[in-house]
Amino acid sequence: MKRVKWTIAVVALSVSLSAQNQPNVDWARVQVETMQHYQALLRLDTTDPPGNETLAATYLQQVLEREGIPVRLFAAEPDRANLVARLRGNGRKRPLLMMAHTDTVRVDPKKWTFPPFAATRDGGYVYGRGTIDDKDNVVASLMTMLLLKRNNVLLDRDVIFLAEAGEEAATRVGIEHVVREHFPEIDAEYCLAETGATIRSGGKVQFTQIQTAEKVPYVTELTATGTSGHGSVPLLDNPVLHVAAAVAALGNWRPPIRLTETTREYFTRLATLALSQDAARYRAVLAPDSKAAQDAVDYFAEHDPPTASMLRSSISPTLLTGGLQVNVIPSEAKASLDVRLLPVEDPPAFLELMRKVVNDPRVTIKYTGQNARPAGTPARLDSEAFRVIESTVMRFYDTTTIPSMTTAATDMAFLRAKGIQCYGIGSATDAEDVAKGFALHGDQERLLESELHRFVRFNWEVVIDLARAK
Repeated sequence: MKRVKWTIAVVALSVSLSAQNQPNVDWARVQVETMQHYQALLRLDTTDPPGNETLAATYLQQVLEREGIPVRLFAAEPDRANLVARLRGNGRKRPLLMMAHTDTVRVDPKKWTFPPFAATRDGGYVYGRGTIDDKDNVVASLMTMLLLKRNNVLLDRDVIFLAEAGEEAATRVGIEHVVREHFPEIDAEYCLAETGATIRSGGKVQFTQIQTAEKVPYVTELTATGTSGHGSVPLLDNPVLHVAAAVAALGNWRPPIRLTETTREYFTRLATLALSQDAARYRAVLAPDSKAAQDAVDYFAEHDPPTASMLRSSISPTLLTGGLQVNVIPSEAKASLDVRLLPVEDPPAFLELMRKVVNDPRVTIKYTGQNARPAGTPARLDSEAFRVIESTVMRFYDTTTIPSMTTAATDMAFLRAKGIQCYGIGSATDAEDVAKGFALHGDQERLLESELHRFVRFNWEVVIDLARAK
């Protein structure tokens, strides 16, 4: 009988402690504070280059330290600091990392209706460089840290906030520096970062993409050599001809269609949401060796290039260099290619395939190592983190979660290479904004205020579910 009473008492105490660990947040007040911090961060010009991210790191440091949250700054260069803040848990689980970058891409102020660093509020939107790349994630992470501390939330794992520099153009001072010199400060089981998105169309949520994988960039250089001479005497070994033919051959080549775990799930789920004709194409690519798959990818290449790029390793010629003046045949010509390999691709084998496609002994092909990001294992779809994200998406956006592979590159690559499971999340944006120039990197970058606040709550709920002591 005593044992029964003891068991009942333990259960009652557990339930009581769990209830005490349920924060009661005044979201109306949080929204006011969120907007204050968001506008303040947007008004800091952290254009990269030159970056000046220390402006943002110092602002965040002051806010966090006022609340008693420990902060450390790590800087490879004085003006380009990275911030790491940590709230300690009981250690039952490995840490959770929230990562967001404080730098932005450059602007041409003449093309902006509102000044790009004014954080103007108009018609329910906030306009400014960095509104969705990536200061919405910065402020969501900041508010999550503040709320965890203010509510004395007991944690089963440490929660870490990394506000990083250099993502847009100088990873050497940002994620590379932190991973190389201070990795124990950010080592975690899971990471939440950018490049996910909830897609709206006509004001209605369509689906949510969670980035779980990314292509691996390999800058590739072609070099052709030949005899220099006067332009009035055509030469068969003219290197410009050979490098041009090589570029054309690679540009017209269609590498094999290949699926990863992420892209297979992406197209499977997308097929359930799309209109019949599009759904048929999404289903067709699930059998990558079929003619129907090839026809679908050819259609995507013309009408939806980002989708086509998800299905094969890609090659985009971007730079050509040759002679010094028009009447001189040069002895050397070069071309640079932006090659993006699927995570399942073997880089040396793909380089050999490119050599076979070119099939010209006068042209050499090599990876240069420029803009390199390491290959890492895509995030698992059966993890605790993905399940929590998926259920939280349903609660906040009432829509389907689709794991996605970005065709670009993110700083999560450096963490994935270290074994951290990384998931890209982001605010809801309107599909129509892309054509209007209102999307990320656009000349009128903007975010709906209501979607900023919804994303802050979404981020908070994901972190609470993953980290709060149960």
